[in-house]
Amino acid sequence: MNPPRRRLLQLAASASALPLIAPDAAAQAWPTRPITMIVPASAGGPTDSLGRILAERMAALLGQTIVVENISGAGGSIGVGRVAQAAPDGYTIGIGQWTHYVVNGAVYKLQYDLVRDFAPIALVATGPMVMAVKKSFPANDLKEMIAWLRANPDKASAGTGGVGAPGHIAGIFFQKLTGTQFAFVPYRGTAPAMRDLVAGQIDFMFDQASNVLPQLRSGNIRAFAVTARERLSSAPDLPTVDEAGLADFHMSVWHALWAPRAAPAAVVAKLNDAAVKALADPALREKFVALGQEIPPADQLAPAALGAYQKAEIDKWWPIVKAAGIKAE
Repeated sequence: MNPPRRRLLQLAASASALPLIAPDAAAQAWPTRPITMIVPASAGGPTDSLGRILAERMAALLGQTIVVENISGAGGSIGVGRVAQAAPDGYTIGIGQWTHYVVNGAVYKLQYDLVRDFAPIALVATGPMVMAVKKSFPANDLKEMIAWLRANPDKASAGTGGVGAPGHIAGIFFQKLTGTQFAFVPYRGTAPAMRDLVAGQIDFMFDQASNVLPQLRSGNIRAFAVTARERLSSAPDLPTVDEAGLADFHMSVWHALWAPRAAPAAVVAKLNDAAVKALADPALREKFVALGQEIPPADQLAPAALGAYQKAEIDKWWPIVKAAGIKAE
């Protein structure tokens, strides 16, 4: 036998003698190195803020650093695609919101499937919208506002953070439920829209509580309702849409954690456990509430619950978005 062949056989015998590491054992040892959390939005926004707060607490619980990586562009679809394409080992996860994991499927031609290509980890926050109006709007509550809009079709203007943004879709849903018509004014983000609302240049807008409440508390605008079944912890005096007279106008820009679809179940369970424990931390909860976010109840925190919720949201919102002809700009 020639020396090279003898060496190959020796190597093969040595390899066969090595103990095999079972997948379950590997999952038990996980994580052994830093984890990357992809935020499909620019730094400083609500998704980025929530992701960084959550990553810090989860890292302490998991015993490994969680590095936050911002990958923005195309309404978040690029960053979400990066999660879909990542190795399914639990070392790359994504935090995203309702737009990223529901609406984008009806707006963009995605190279991935929002349901099949991801493993749900946990719903981490719900962020209902607030109906805000300029100080001089000729109505004192939601019922009066709807009556005025019906009596004055196409005379009011609603600011949005852009075509297909949450505020735009909320306005379309509002028109559908109330039989009203008004003009949409798209901006490059909700910040400039809010500035024009404060200045009285537009009549109203639907926006996340974290953006509305500071202006509301300063007396620069008024607010008629929150698009949730229960009142906000951060604004308990603000009625729900049901209380204000518009039943079923429920909408939340919720946030959740996801992994690539083939991530091991044991690893997903560890990530879920860390997320649930992080959300139970009083300091984290206080930070979330300050951002206008609500912590989901315990029965909504399991991976299966998130998967079912996402599918229900797709069934609800895709027909509305497609009927309105909303397409990526």
